[in-house]
Amino acid sequence: MECEMPSINSNPQEIKEYLEQYKNIAIIGASPNPEKDSNKVTKYMIEAGYNVFPIYPKEDTILGQKVYRSLKEIPHKVDIVVVFRKPDAVDAIVDACIERGDIDLLWTQLGIVNNSAAKKAKEHNINVVQNLCIKIEHNRLLAKK
Repeated sequence: MECEMPSINSNPQEIKEYLEQYKNIAIIGASPNPEKDSNKVTKYMIEAGYNVFPIYPKEDTILGQKVYRSLKEIPHKVDIVVVFRKPDAVDAIVDACIERGDIDLLWTQLGIVNNSAAKKAKEHNINVVQNLCIKIEHNRLLAKK
């Protein structure tokens, strides 16, 4: 299987602005396992001062945060949806973002590209970052040197 390259993506200046402006992050696929990248990213974003809403099928809390089963369950405004799922799962995630109506940014982690879902998100005024790690980008663009 050939990997898809992002044909829709935000540039570094836009990414910096998103990270400065948006503070409420849902992380789909957040893991309670401290060895997993999704757990490390969740922990980093909490420590960086963001309001993080983990989405995971089990557990009640991850890193002290209440766990939700879906985007629909989160009773707060969600600015950014970070995705730790396979590319084919992004279509349904975009549909859930559109249904919520309050998502500003869809962010797929390293290795996750779904250009048709990204196009649909953009058509519904949801900005898109694909194939980048939010922790790495935050550290690169905003962390104090």
